[in-house]
Amino acid sequence: MSPKPAMSAAPPIRVVAIGASAGGLKALAGVVEGLPAGFALALLVVQHVPPQHPSSLAQIFAGKCGLRVKEADEKEPVRPGTLYFAPPDYHLLVEDDQTLALSQEEPVNYSRPSIDVLFESAAAVWGPQLLGVLLSGASEDGAAGLEAIHLAGGLTVVQQPEEALVDTMPRAALSRFAPDYVLPAAQIQRLLRELESFNE
Repeated sequence: MSPKPAMSAAPPIRVVAIGASAGGLKALAGVVEGLPAGFALALLVVQHVPPQHPSSLAQIFAGKCGLRVKEADEKEPVRPGTLYFAPPDYHLLVEDDQTLALSQEEPVNYSRPSIDVLFESAAAVWGPQLLGVLLSGASEDGAAGLEAIHLAGGLTVVQQPEEALVDTMPRAALSRFAPDYVLPAAQIQRLLRELESFNE
């Protein structure tokens, strides 16, 4: 699988925004497992988690890849080779200066953190240098945000609904627009590796 021919003339992808909900942890593991230290892209992840408890996502995924893995901090610059998770009960946004922001504004699509909030703010900052990935989930959160990435000139990927443990979220995106790719999780990782090569 190769990036679309137009990729050679487009700005290189520098940031990957990923949204997942119910069933998404397995898919996310398939996307990031084995990515090496020194990977040239930054990854920003919203995984819906219960708001009442600390999240162990960073610890879990630190053992699955060579990336630096952490919960996002307020005003933190986005660095390549790092996987950032939205903290429980906080929206994760990107500021114009490419730093991260955390917000406890009202839930969006019944969710805080909201995938739409991350995707829409990241699209406004990185436009065609952004890849949006929407994985398994039981809500429609992320569908509008992924379309915003598409409209900003970024690349868009939806997990193959037949592979998703819960296909509501992928199908909600597919009902709005035609993404660039519809792939199983393992092939999404292959795409990330191919897109990284354009940064070399």
